[in-house]
Order: sequence, then C-alpha cells, then structure tokens
Amino acid sequence: MTVYLVGAGPGAVDLLTVRALRLLERAEVVVHDRLVSAEILALIPPSAEVYDVGKVPGGPDNQTSINELLVHHGSGGRTVVRLKGGDPFVFGRGGEEFAVLASLGIACEVVPGVTSALAAPLAAGIPVTHRGLACGVVIVSARGCDRDPELGRLVAAGLTIVVLMGVARRAAIAREMLEGGLDPATPVAVVERASTPEERTVRATIRDLGSMRVASPAVIVIGAVAALSLVGGPAAIL
Repeated sequence: MTVYLVGAGPGAVDLLTVRALRLLERAEVVVHDRLVSAEILALIPPSAEVYDVGKVPGGPDNQTSINELLVHHGSGGRTVVRLKGGDPFVFGRGGEEFAVLASLGIACEVVPGVTSALAAPLAAGIPVTHRGLACGVVIVSARGCDRDPELGRLVAAGLTIVVLMGVARRAAIAREMLEGGLDPATPVAVVERASTPEERTVRATIRDLGSMRVASPAVIVIGAVAALSLVGGPAAIL
C-alpha cells in the first residue's frame, strides 16, 4: 500500500511527467487540488474513487481533513494518488502530508512536478536567471508570510523574486517592496494561467503592480528579467 504525492504541473496535460501519467492511469483513489486541469483529471480511470479537496482562497483550511482522507485510503491497500498542482513540495504542503503518512507507517512516494514558479516565467519568455541581469531566483508565497521589505533589497542585489498566490496581495507586495528601497521602475510581469489556452502575460513596473488588472491563478515575477520576452506568446502592457 502506497500513497503517491504527484505533481500535476502548471496545467497543460503534456507537462505531466511520464511517471505521473502512469500512476494516474492505474490509480484506484485520487485526491486532487482545485487547480488541477480538467484535461488531467480526464486521465483518471472511471473506476477510481475521486475526491476534490481543493482549497478556496479565503475559505477554511481543510488540511486536517485531507490528511485523514489520505490516511484512511492509504491504509486500505489500494493505489492512492494525491494529485497536487505544480510540484508537491513547492508551497503544496506535500511535506506535511508526507510526514503524517510516514508517522503512521504508511508508505509514501513523492513524484516531482513542474512548478508554476518556473513554468510561468518560461511561458512568458522570462528567464528567471540571466547573465548580467539576475544571478539567482527567490520563490516566495504571498499567503501566510509576514511583511518582508527585505525582498526589495534582494531584487536590488540582482535576484529575481517569483511570488506565488500573490494576486490578492499585489498592492501590499508593491508597497512593502518600495518601502524596502526597491526602485519604482523595477520591471514586473504577471503570468496568468500559464501553459493553458487562457495564458496571458501583463507587464508593468513595481509602482503599478497594485493597479494591474490581473486575476488568479497567476505568478508574479519581479526584477530586471521581467522586462524580457524571449519567446512568443499573448502579452499585454499596462
């Protein structure tokens, strides 16, 4: 009996790993997040039990219930796939689920996925590192993090900041970074629904981030590289 924590990638079905696809096709129980695409969910065998445990922004935290569901089915001897958007260990709380299962002696295996933190900038033609512009990248979540104006100093030092789940807090993020000393003209790109037919990139500067007309799910990229567009794709300029 094994529970597989599987990364579903950013959305496109052909960005699933081969291992993820094979496990999904033979799954007997699937517990999936809200942002897993319909095309990927269509790969689940009709005979499988499917549970949608997606969290809604601003809604209750149902992680305890998810853990209990995984423990229940993981103890039953069937193949259980916990399907998570992106990568299970990049703000996916996969580590918490793994720890719970392991503490009870339930076998658990992690299958990496393509994280939107890297796939979204790539889809927009933005290299998160680029010689002469960015020597590194920092990935942060806008949820559950305290105010941290130091991020602005990291951008100024030549690092790219990638913010996940930050659309609702974009005005506060901009304000905090500007207060931390970030140049108001620092480029920003917001990539909506990366790798899907609805993908869109909106570009501006950090001073305008709060007023950008963007919607979740989206990834915010802050730094000099956000002004680049090295591949074709739908884009808008604020």
